[in-house]
Amino acid sequence: MLTYLRETPIFALFIIIAIGFVVGKINIKGFSFDVAAVIFVALLFGHYGIVVSPVLQTMGLVLFIFTVGLQAGPGFFDSFKSRGRKYVVLAFLLVLVSLVTAVVLKYAFGLPADILAGILCGALTSTPGLSVAIESTGSPLASIGYGIAYPFGVIGVILFVKLLPKLLRINLKEVHEASSTKEHDHSIRYLAFRVANAPVFGKKLSEIRLRDMTGATVSRVQHGKDVVPPTPDTVLEEGDIIRAVGTPEALESVKLLVGPVVESSLSLSHGYHVVGLLVTNKAIVNQTLSQVRMEYGSNLLVTRVRRSGIDMSPSPHFTFRFGDKVTVACHDSDLEKLKGIFGNNAKVLSDTDFFPIALGIVLGILLGNVHMSVGHSFSVSLGLTGGVLIAALVLSNLGKTGPILWTMTGAANNLLRQLGLLLFLAGVGTSAGTSLVRTLSEAGISLLVVGAIITLVPMVTTVLLNAWLFKVNIFELFGVLTGGMTSTPGLAACESMAFDETPSVVYATVYPIAMVALLLAVKMVAAL
Repeated sequence: MLTYLRETPIFALFIIIAIGFVVGKINIKGFSFDVAAVIFVALLFGHYGIVVSPVLQTMGLVLFIFTVGLQAGPGFFDSFKSRGRKYVVLAFLLVLVSLVTAVVLKYAFGLPADILAGILCGALTSTPGLSVAIESTGSPLASIGYGIAYPFGVIGVILFVKLLPKLLRINLKEVHEASSTKEHDHSIRYLAFRVANAPVFGKKLSEIRLRDMTGATVSRVQHGKDVVPPTPDTVLEEGDIIRAVGTPEALESVKLLVGPVVESSLSLSHGYHVVGLLVTNKAIVNQTLSQVRMEYGSNLLVTRVRRSGIDMSPSPHFTFRFGDKVTVACHDSDLEKLKGIFGNNAKVLSDTDFFPIALGIVLGILLGNVHMSVGHSFSVSLGLTGGVLIAALVLSNLGKTGPILWTMTGAANNLLRQLGLLLFLAGVGTSAGTSLVRTLSEAGISLLVVGAIITLVPMVTTVLLNAWLFKVNIFELFGVLTGGMTSTPGLAACESMAFDETPSVVYATVYPIAMVALLLAVKMVAAL
C-alpha cells in the first residue's frame, strides 16, 4: 500500500485531505484542530516517504494567499487607517523579541551563526528568510537549522492559537458579540416615526438632509392613507408617519430630529413594492449611490445593501461592489428599469471569471520579484507570498479596472481558498515529515528546543504585551500572531475559530511589515 501511495501522489493527496478532515472533526472538551489537522496527517505520511508535489504546494499557497487578500482588501485599508499602527507595532515587537531570543540562545548554547539564522527562519516559518540566511552566511548549514525548527514552527503556532482562548479563559462567541456591538455594529433595523417636530413641517426631505444628519434612510412615508416610497421632493407634514432604516444610533437621531417612535407596519400602497436586486451590472460597480442616481434618476431609493452577510444602510457616498444585494422600494412600473440598472442576473453572479484571478496572481508574482536595496550589500523583496498578498489587497480595494472585476463572490472565494489551503497544508506537511525524525536524530534534541523557544517566546510575550498595553481583542490578536509569525497554517487555524474576516484583515495588515522585519533580523543574526 505504501508503494502505491508513493507512486500515486494525487491519490495520496486526497487520502491525506480526507483523513485530515475526519481527525479535525474530533472534539475533545471543546478543542478540535478543524482543517489544520490535515498538516498533522501529512507529517505522518511524509515520514513514510509519501510526498505531495511541490508545484501543488506552491499553487495552493498562492491560491490561499490571493483569496485571503481579495476578501480582506476592502477592510484592510479601513483597518490600517483606524487601528493599523497598533497591529504593526505589536507585530514588530514580536519579531524584535524573536531576534533578542535568538541572540540570547546563541550565547547560552554556543550556537554558530549559520545554524542559528536557519533556526530563526524555521521557527517563524519564513522561506524568504532562509534564502537571506544562506546568502548572508554562505553556509548550507542554515538549511539544516531551518529544517530542524520548521516543523515545530508550523505545529507550534497552530497549537498556540488553538489553545490560547482556553488558556485565557475567553469565550470567543461572547467576544465577537461584544466587539460587534461596541465597534462594528452593522445591525440594520427599521422603525416608524410620527412627524411631530415643528422645524421639519412643510420641508422636503432634500431640505432636511435627514440622511446626512442621522445616517438613516427614509424608506416609506404615510400621508393620509397613502404609503409610498419617498423622493427627495417628498414634503413632510405634521402627523405624517415615516419609516427609517439604519443602525440603532441612526434611528435614535431620527427620533430627535423628526418625532416619537410609533407602532405602525406601514404597508406600501397598491402598486408599490420592496424588492431585492443583485448587483451584476459591471457598469455600476465602483460607482457611488449618488453617481448612480445622477445617471439613472434621483428618485432611486436604496434602503439597504447586504454584502458578505452584513446589512448596511447606504449613504450617497456608498460604493457598490459586484455581488451586493440591494433592497429598493419602487413602483411596479419602475421594476424592469431597476433590474436593468443593477443587473440582477443570478447566473452571472454564479459564474467565476478566472482571467482576473490569473492576471492578479501574475501581477503579484512579478511584484514579489522586485528587489529593493537596503544599504550597499543587502536587498529585500516581498517574495512570492508577500507580492501576491499585496497585489490582491490593492486590486480588491480597486474593485474594477476598466472591464476587469477584481472581486469574486463569497462562495467562489471560499471554495478556492479552501482548495488552496488544503493543497498547501498537505504539501508542507509531507515535505517536513520526510526529514523530521532523521533531522532530530542527527542534530539532537537541543536544537529542536532552541527552535521551539524561538517559536513560543515571541508569541507569549506578544500576548502579555497586548494584555498590558495594546488590549486588542482575541480575533485581532490572532491576526497579529499569525501575521507576525508569517504563519499561513496558523491563520487557517484562526479562521476556523473566527466569526468574520477579522483575523485575515489583521494578518494582511501586519504580514508584509513582519516579513521585511524578519529578513533584517536574519541578516543581523548572520552577522554575529
